[in-house]
Order: sequence, then structure tokens, then C-alpha cells
Amino acid sequence: MLALFLWWLFRWSLEHGVVPSSMKSEYITPILKKADLDSSNPKSYPPISNVSECLVSKLLERLVSKQLVAYLLKNDLFPDLQSAYRSNHSTKTAVLKVLSDILLALDSSKLALPSLLDMSAAFDSIDHDTLLQKLLTSYGLGENVIAWFAS
Repeated sequence: MLALFLWWLFRWSLEHGVVPSSMKSEYITPILKKADLDSSNPKSYPPISNVSECLVSKLLERLVSKQLVAYLLKNDLFPDLQSAYRSNHSTKTAVLKVLSDILLALDSSKLALPSLLDMSAAFDSIDHDTLLQKLLTSYGLGENVIAWFAS
């Protein structure tokens, strides 16, 4: 009975391009990122959500994630060197690719200068409207899907 209700709820959400408001609230617990950070600075506390409080929304997110990755793979929309969300790819394969490129450059008597960037907060700075427009125009996602992501 629960599975049937969840199926109906998820289908309704996806068909209407709306995430129910009850799935948008979570119990958030701020936890200090690292012991050496300034405990009086709010940026030192990432928001940690209580999974048990939002289990249904996490199931819906996982369903959408699996569908989106399947769509991107089927339509060959992942960049060739992307490791995330791809089977047989990981941080290890990404590091091996970089190491291989460095060794090939050195073997050819070329200069190799790797640049390392901390991208841990990259998604915090993305303009959502621009991202949604890019998903619509460049990746061919339907307007209902875009509405769901915007919701």
C-alpha cells in the first residue's frame, strides 16, 4: 500500500513539474566543518539535514537523479572526461588520467604544470535561471522537467 502511494505521489510530482511543499522542508542541524574553524562564523557550519525527516523527498530525488543520468548517458551528453555519475569512472580514474597526461608530457620533454582548484562550493555560486535555461536549450530537457527542477 505504501509503495502504491509513493508511486502515485512521485508520478504526480513529475507529471505536474512540482515538488510538493511538504517535501521541501527538513530538520537542519548545523555542525562545525572543522575543529579549527571560527565557531562564531555561520559559514563554518554546513547545513546537515536529518535523513529520516526527509526520506520520501530523498527517494524522489534519487529517482529523478537516476532518470536524468540515464537520459544524459543515452543521448551522449556527458563530457568525455567527466567521472561523476558514470559507471566505471571515479575520482581514481580521474586522478589516473591526470597522472597519465603529466607523464606523457614529461616523456615528450614538455612542461607539465597541474593547477588544483577547490570546487567544493562551486554549486553555491551557480545562477539557477541560467542553469535551467542551459538544461532546456543545450540538453533538451522538457519544460515539465525544468519546472520540476525549478520547483
